Amino acid sequence: QVQLVESGGGLVQAGGSLRLSCAASGRTFSRNAMGWFRQAPGKEREFVAAISWIGGSTYYTDSVKGRFTISRDNAKNTVYLQMNSLKPEDTAVYYCAAHRSNSYYSSSSYNYWGQGTQVTVSS
Repeated sequence: QVQLVESGGGLVQAGGSLRLSCAASGRTFSRNAMGWFRQAPGKEREFVAAISWIGGSTYYTDSVKGRFTISRDNAKNTVYLQMNSLKPEDTAVYYCAAHRSNSYYSSSSYNYWGQGTQVTVSS
């Protein structure tokens, strides 16, 4: 069992930055690849970024490449999402998740989820 708690969301103006954190507890965190997803009102949950369990490999959806950075600190059992140059279309609830198997890009590949943190970007 893995428990995930996100924090760091909030209201920010377009062009601003936020850093999301996801604190993990329970099973060995460092053995899981981790991902961030987001869900805007009326839309499907979508992949944002993922990081391998060692942290050497990262993956991003095209719309956030060059603006968002995923990282992890296994000593602190925490994964981060640094979000720069935020746009109104980044507004969503952001979720972190622990990867189980298969594609990093599919939500069905993740078996533990946090409760989400709201990010709102005003124009």
